[in-house]
Amino acid sequence: MPEKPPGVTRPASSSPPGTEAQIPPAILSPAQPKLLDRVRQSVRTLHYSPRTEEAYVYWIRRFIFHHGVRHPQEMAAGEVRAFLTHLAVNEHVSASTQNQALNALVFLYRRVLNRNLGLIDGIERAKRSQRVPVVLSRDEVRALFKYLDGTPLLVCQLLYGAGLRLLEGLALRVKDVDFQRDEITVHDGKGGKDRMTMLPSSVKGSLQQHLEHTQRRHQEDLQRGLGRAPLPDALLRKYRHADREWVWQYVFPASSHYLDRSTGVYYRHHLHETVIQKAMAVAVREAHIGKRATPHVLRHSFATHLIEDGYDIRTVQELLGHNDVQTTMIYTHVLNRGGRGVRSPADSL
Repeated sequence: MPEKPPGVTRPASSSPPGTEAQIPPAILSPAQPKLLDRVRQSVRTLHYSPRTEEAYVYWIRRFIFHHGVRHPQEMAAGEVRAFLTHLAVNEHVSASTQNQALNALVFLYRRVLNRNLGLIDGIERAKRSQRVPVVLSRDEVRALFKYLDGTPLLVCQLLYGAGLRLLEGLALRVKDVDFQRDEITVHDGKGGKDRMTMLPSSVKGSLQQHLEHTQRRHQEDLQRGLGRAPLPDALLRKYRHADREWVWQYVFPASSHYLDRSTGVYYRHHLHETVIQKAMAVAVREAHIGKRATPHVLRHSFATHLIEDGYDIRTVQELLGHNDVQTTMIYTHVLNRGGRGVRSPADSL
């Protein structure tokens, strides 16, 4: 293992305690890759997100232990039905959670075990709730921003001003921000889609200052033999030094490096989402906002305020990256007034 550079922290193992080690050799046979490793390999081959991989492995492990640590090869649709019904009836999970578990098990049988489960009927389905999204008023957004500062303030201003999801904002690279065209490019958003949204004029100055400071730190990292950012897919094999280039660095980098155990390379990832979540929770409390406001609420507020300003619903749909306009329509019923350029609601604060 490479020597640890100064100022670099080693992360704890990403695997929860007592996971594969608890599964007997009948499931984790030494003659072939472990079952959960095969699941991970299949997920990565299809370029699913790391969070999808984590969720699928979690539900497959739950399924195995629910049925007395039996190998999934020995089970079929009946056991899947029993497990999903248990989640709804005994654990009272939401419909989306139950569907996620179902997707994980269908993936296991279809992609890893090469078996077709067939029709799984008779499942006790969790009820899907129709909830109206939480939306902050403009005055509440102003009050919230007064109790934020530094990087959390800048991130939240982008979430509200550009309609970004939290991880979309944190995963922005330097090359994704175009100060000349006032545009932000979101790569590999939800559903693996790219889209364009606006860069709010009210944020440009602060963001440029932030990037100047970030670039100085990147130069210092390079001088210490660091300065690498993880790249998507196999891009590093095509561009050997791209991970050191400034344009590929994260706009909001983490405060420390982490070791990629598969390559032995230290990388600086983007800021962890909990940093923004905790900062916003404190700001909501100090601003006396009587709503359960998370960073994602800023995206809801972005869409609602644009519609209130009379912007066309399909324009808002494109900015949000929704597949179906019905998803966008949840914010309100609007009068279509297309034909105008969109100005960010952050610029009217």
